[in-house]
Amino acid sequence: MATVYIGLGANLGDREANIREALRRMADARMRILAVSPLYETEPWGITDQPRFLNGACAIETDLSPEELLDTLKKIEADMGRVRTVRNGPRPIDLDILLYDDRRIETPRLKVPHPGIVERNTVLVPLVDIAPDLKHPLTGRTMTDHLADLGPTPDVAPYPPGLPVDTQP
Repeated sequence: MATVYIGLGANLGDREANIREALRRMADARMRILAVSPLYETEPWGITDQPRFLNGACAIETDLSPEELLDTLKKIEADMGRVRTVRNGPRPIDLDILLYDDRRIETPRLKVPHPGIVERNTVLVPLVDIAPDLKHPLTGRTMTDHLADLGPTPDVAPYPPGLPVDTQP
């Protein structure tokens, strides 16, 4: 079994419900949910003229290979209405493989660790919530260290503002 960290995001429809539904579908597809971060409202990355995102992260355990996992996550996205027309465009759900054990994977379809993991506070803030001491397999540094490198994170706000979030799927 592999331990995998998945980035969760949504900026169309009922964003929170979409993330919860994606987690439910993941649990039904040979993935055991180990931990889910609180959700954060974030500014869009890449194309900024679109609705704000809800972002989170989860840890799973699975016997799916990296390619099988990618195919399964893409199917969940498609079944939930994601249409890939514009890179970094609006979407009802976004599921990204951030880390797959401590493996380095580079294929035409999949790059792990996720290339943007250490550059995006929208990824690191929720990841640090569930795995602060997790080490990046290429840098050997913790996710907490990488987040500290980015400095303040004013564009990542707890959701809902000021209220605790039930993080169980």
